[in-house]
Amino acid sequence: MKHPAPVHLRHVLIGDGESPHLLKWARALAPHVELWVASSRGFLPGFDGVVPSWRRLALGADVAHKGGNFGVLRGLPRLGAWLRTIDADWIHAHYLTSHGTLAWLAKRVWGLRGHLIGSAWGSDILVTPQRSVLYRWLTRRVLRACHITTSDSHHMADVMKGLGAGEVSVFPFGLERLPPPARAKEPWLFFTNRGMEPIYRPERVISTFAAISAANPQARLVVANHGSLRGAMDEQVFGLGLQHRVLFVGRLDATTQDRWYARATWYLSLPESDSVAVSVLEAMGHSCIPILSDLPANHELVEHGENGLILTDGSPPDMAQLAELGARAHPIGHHNRTWVQQHGLFAPAVRTLMVRLRALAPPPRRPTQP
Repeated sequence: MKHPAPVHLRHVLIGDGESPHLLKWARALAPHVELWVASSRGFLPGFDGVVPSWRRLALGADVAHKGGNFGVLRGLPRLGAWLRTIDADWIHAHYLTSHGTLAWLAKRVWGLRGHLIGSAWGSDILVTPQRSVLYRWLTRRVLRACHITTSDSHHMADVMKGLGAGEVSVFPFGLERLPPPARAKEPWLFFTNRGMEPIYRPERVISTFAAISAANPQARLVVANHGSLRGAMDEQVFGLGLQHRVLFVGRLDATTQDRWYARATWYLSLPESDSVAVSVLEAMGHSCIPILSDLPANHELVEHGENGLILTDGSPPDMAQLAELGARAHPIGHHNRTWVQQHGLFAPAVRTLMVRLRALAPPPRRPTQP
């Protein structure tokens, strides 16, 4: 007996194809759906092995990472016409203020059949709606238009619901793989790799490390990544006399970054606003002890004094508490890695999301395209 060809959801991602985060979503979705991707800019080379070129659209916008990206709307006519030819079951926008607005307008203007799904990335919910009445109105409109949304923290999900979201699926934007167990940690090696931009407060990372270093001469800090505040960080390190204890290593490839995670006992991340950060999950997966800013989403990962530290604004770490955590570094590291294994892997979460999408909108009976 001949079985009918499997019917896949026809799923379109809309986002920044030059972001590794959108590529990560594409890799996770590709085994489960007939995947198409529209990028406001271009595409990372990694998309070549995930989505064929004829299923991709590059709009070539000049996107600013600090926001104000109304320029992406110039691509709306091309996007709308492209989406009409695809007849997708789900139109999946990433970063709701910009790409969510594109998807919402395309669905309205072109009368698209597909349901909207929106994935919040953090600042699009926690920061951008506070900047102006227009941004808040746009965010509300997009959230209300979405059949379902995703959030990487319960705190952000609550904010989304307050802005008008309906069903919100909550799961961390987790790791694609669990790293191997760390073999040899350096007891007083600290690692940080958040962006060198104001929202991540790299100056607070340096001042926090300075307090730790003053109490423990063995302490060293490795700083990865780039950003507009790199020069100011150099000056701060020099002014504090820490140039022999702080090493700037620039932007790292994944393999080199994994090596630093594996060597470091501690991980520093002190932004002024954040949801559940992938870098924190990576650090915990590598058995690091996180030192984080006092944000609601961070409390979903760390119990202060048990598996890491939460620093309130203006407060240096308690050195006795730091030493006590350091003495328990091995069991804490094991606990953190196990938590990531159980709750912080991306593929299982996406599989669960796919089950929900099929229940909400089963695909019509059509063969999968080659």
